[in-house]
This record gives sequence, structure tokens and C-alpha cells, in this order.
Amino acid sequence: MKIADVAEASGLSAKTIRYYEDIGLVRPARGTNGYRAFEETDVHKLRFLARARSLGFSIRECRTLLSLYEDRARASADVKALAEEHLRRIDRKIAELEGLRGTLATLVARCHGDERPDCPILDDLAGPSAGDAQ
Repeated sequence: MKIADVAEASGLSAKTIRYYEDIGLVRPARGTNGYRAFEETDVHKLRFLARARSLGFSIRECRTLLSLYEDRARASADVKALAEEHLRRIDRKIAELEGLRGTLATLVARCHGDERPDCPILDDLAGPSAGDAQ
């Protein structure tokens, strides 16, 4: 299969597929002409990687997940531990975003949004003025 066909079948761009090849996540065979010769197993791996990336797993984590997927003697506990750590990072990020949202919502509520030049949003972004620090 050519890279364009694999891109269509996997939902990834040819550029992403070449990148995944460059970093060793997939290793398509090469024909005598030097062109990549993808197999159905390569398409399956690329779909796997696309799904893992869509769930926010890093390239490093995708490498580990792919290794675990290919290891039929793996312990599911290893997969679960990796997924649980990722879930904890997502929860921390959600909490951070909720805090940001709360701060911004407060600033938006305090801004009159009219013709006056004073704006609590800009004041907050500017931080304490040099005169306030003294």
C-alpha cells in the first residue's frame, strides 16, 4: 500500500505517518524501488496510534502502549497503570482550567463593557502597577 492509501485508511496525514516512521513507531517495508510498502498491520498500528493520540497520550506513552499491545504476555495491570496516570493528569488539567475559567468569569462580570475606558480585565492582566509595589 502507498502512503496516500494508508493515510486515507488510518485517518492520519502522510506527514504524520512519515514522522511516526522517523521516530520508529511504524516500520513499513521498502520495495526495491525504495518506496514504502505498507501492510495492513501498519494501517492497524496507525489507527491504534491515532486513537491513543486522540485520547491525549504522549508519543512516549503511545510507544509504551503499542509495545504492550504487541506483547501478548503483557499484564493488563501495566496498561491500566499507564492509563490511570494519564487520567490523573487530565483531572489536574481540568481543575486548572476550571480555576482559570472562574477567574476569567469574575473579571468579565466586573467589566462594564461600555464606553468607559476603565477595564478590570486589562487591570488584572497588567498586574500591580509599579506605584503599588512601593
